[in-house]
Amino acid sequence: METMDDSSPLGRELANEAKRREKLLGKELPKPRSTRIMTISNQKGGVGKTTTTVNIAAALATAGLQVLVIDIDPQGNASTALNIDHHAEVDSIYDVLIDDVPLGDVVAPCPDVPNLICAPATIHLAGAEIELVSLVAREQRLRRAIDLYAKEREEKGQPRLDFVFIDCPPSLGLLTVNAFVAAKEVLIPIQCEYYALEGLSQLLKNIEMIQKHLNADLAVSTILLTMYDGRTNLAAQVAAEVREHFPEQVLKAVVPRSVRISEAPSYQQTVMTYDPSSSGALSYQEAAAEIASRS
Repeated sequence: METMDDSSPLGRELANEAKRREKLLGKELPKPRSTRIMTISNQKGGVGKTTTTVNIAAALATAGLQVLVIDIDPQGNASTALNIDHHAEVDSIYDVLIDDVPLGDVVAPCPDVPNLICAPATIHLAGAEIELVSLVAREQRLRRAIDLYAKEREEKGQPRLDFVFIDCPPSLGLLTVNAFVAAKEVLIPIQCEYYALEGLSQLLKNIEMIQKHLNADLAVSTILLTMYDGRTNLAAQVAAEVREHFPEQVLKAVVPRSVRISEAPSYQQTVMTYDPSSSGALSYQEAAAEIASRS
């Protein structure tokens, strides 16, 4: 067999990727003891929240785990990336939150990834913040819908969900509060850019407030560094700073800046199916394996 020439930077990179792939090959991911519900949140836009949600969900589902993505961002980008219908006429998470439609009635299977289902978002969600204000137990509605859906699956003899990922809008309104109340874990994607930690203290204060008043079980369990550019000192500095602040939460896996990751949603796919051999797909597989092993 030809050995890979690792004397050039590209050769070294390819050799390193080949080693990382080998580690993941045939690796079985452990099922959590109970369903893990994770909210993916960061008030800063453009940090890769939706990209992280759909790709980690797809990586875990590809490894055989049962995964549900709940899209509560009115833009519906997670629904698009998973190739789930989310035009205005489709029953969506809006109907679950506002009209008590069972979650089981709105979830749809992702056509490209087995074991992955999604509750889509439609444009109606844009007005849901206002409509939720007058509803009874307005902060608990998503949590209740997930609990009822879990019971329904059990009664029907369907497999238990291993992971539920909730993709939030980049603001702290009632939709995001519902996501925080429904989850036990928060996953924060942080972009390796100059302003990475700005706004994070505000997010942590908001999470603290939720812990105090609405959900004592909530904790920031996972931080993922995204859009990492290994050629710049800045990215390395930001990564070091985040790891120093959050040594327990930051994953070893780092997601690089990648054209493949950016292109995938325009083909209504995750990078896991769009280009499974890309470095972006490999990084999300590593992140997913790390998250699963922490259960």
